[in-house]
Amino acid sequence: MLTSFSIRSSAKQRELRDKLSATADVYRSPQTDTDAKILSHSLSQLVSSCEKNAVTPQEVLGAYGKRCLLAHEATNCLADIFLDEAELSASSIASSADRPLLGVPITLKDCIDIAGHDTTVGYSANVGHPAHASAPIVRLLRDAGGLIYAKTTLPTGCLSFETSSDLFGSTANPYNPAFSPGASTGGGGALLACQGSMVEVGSDLGGSTRYPAAYCGLYTVKGSRGRFPSHGSVSCMPGLEAVPTITAPIARTLDDLEEFWKRVVGMRPWEYDHTCAPVPWRAVDYAATGERLKFGLIMDDGVVAPAPATARALLDVASALSKQGHEVVPFYPPSPLEGLKIGYQLMFSEGARSVTDPLRSGEYISPALRTVRLILRLPLWLKKLQATLLRWFSRPWGRNDAWASLIEVFHPKTALEERRLVVALEAYKAAWHEAWKRERLDFVLTAPHALPAVPRDPKASDKATLVSANYAFLYNVVRACLLSSPSRARSRDVRIWTSVLLMGIARLTQLDYAAGVLPVGYVDRARDSYSPEYRSEAKYQGMNDVARAVHDLYDAEAMHGMPLAVQVVGGRFEEEKVIAGMKVIERALWDSGKGFVPRRF
Repeated sequence: MLTSFSIRSSAKQRELRDKLSATADVYRSPQTDTDAKILSHSLSQLVSSCEKNAVTPQEVLGAYGKRCLLAHEATNCLADIFLDEAELSASSIASSADRPLLGVPITLKDCIDIAGHDTTVGYSANVGHPAHASAPIVRLLRDAGGLIYAKTTLPTGCLSFETSSDLFGSTANPYNPAFSPGASTGGGGALLACQGSMVEVGSDLGGSTRYPAAYCGLYTVKGSRGRFPSHGSVSCMPGLEAVPTITAPIARTLDDLEEFWKRVVGMRPWEYDHTCAPVPWRAVDYAATGERLKFGLIMDDGVVAPAPATARALLDVASALSKQGHEVVPFYPPSPLEGLKIGYQLMFSEGARSVTDPLRSGEYISPALRTVRLILRLPLWLKKLQATLLRWFSRPWGRNDAWASLIEVFHPKTALEERRLVVALEAYKAAWHEAWKRERLDFVLTAPHALPAVPRDPKASDKATLVSANYAFLYNVVRACLLSSPSRARSRDVRIWTSVLLMGIARLTQLDYAAGVLPVGYVDRARDSYSPEYRSEAKYQGMNDVARAVHDLYDAEAMHGMPLAVQVVGGRFEEEKVIAGMKVIERALWDSGKGFVPRRF
């Protein structure tokens, strides 16, 4: 029997098929020499060529439109396409000058409002309700001469590591279709990796641009709140002020990312978006000043240690920086567990209704959201019992104390309790600030995620998405035993995974720090594999159940050739410095013979 969500989902899928079928024949023709030249241009070169009429915006749209369709065929990355609208825009700006993004091909995540187009956020209930007005960032980009021609896929409600929904299906990673492109800006990540766009504008609540950048060999910087226009980007948790959703760009090269950031800020976004702070672009060039920088290295957040390939990426970067004369020191931030406890209580203080109420009966929901909803609905006494059992029966003693303490406070909050959490969050921010200042750090260097890739297998990604995001916003999973003995629970395969989207190792969203991700290498089966006996080793035996689940998913053989990335964290409103710090890392890697070369698809 057809249900409401299935009817709406089918209608949305049919709409996209019809739009794809109606695209002009030029977008399905073979690549020309002009196309190849356009695709080889950097952002600044492309704008310059358009200004000089060496190429036209229409030709740019033709070259990237072809790649866009090929990318969708390979990865299923599009939520909407409107090349015909972009053609009209290209014609109107062809002879205009003084537009800093003239002819730049740009795509947007589905959650960003474009007048006349649905903003679904992956929910079937939002199909057939097009936005009445475009978001400020859309108006700014069009005024700057940008070509907007597609919206990209995201998961239902955004809170997931897999980009999958009833509306759009599942999106694959171009590097290996067995793995996720990340989420929730996963469609944009896949499209960019296939060169179907020059810049993707996504959103980041807890890593939603940083994970796709890491998994797809791309570059991103999530700014502080108010630096990049974010109004009109529909959040899965509207009204959540303590942990805001922030709009952020992703690009294929670091130079393109910097140019895009600089040119958007140069458009005075505070005149478009009331949430933007009037902070102009302040260029930083460490190569010119020769400044020696100090990086605080976080190898392990104390909750889920990075997999071997991820750890090697960090060590390679630390070594390359040291050879350039920069200082890399261990950094031990304020308790990650405290950040988790504050963060997830604030995010789900309303019992997760923001993300679950829009669902229709039978509609797909990620394992993360499903188990969040389940655990929130359990009686508090039962969760306290689960926590007690974890403490009593876990061996070695104390191995699961962190997860027990999380379970105990995982319940809806009153208004008074929520205000107390906001006070606790401010105290936590202050502790981070003091720790950073005490160490005199320029940047924090850490991993974007414990794993270099997450499988698309729902059973596997259930564990990964629920447990291992502690390096950007912390998707944590607590294993709660409902039986009197954990061993009995395991034998009966009774596991309840509590997934909570939380603050990550650098508290990037809660602390409002600027944070960037850049690719630094690839997984190598010869260098990054576990020994066959690793499960019997002391390190594995001492892991909490969550960490074990994550490391059980790690497979260097299957992940061979997947991109590796690191995360660079700067202070509030220090986006320019973060990009400059990323350039220092990129240059150090090239000088050491380990520069990242992206695959071509």
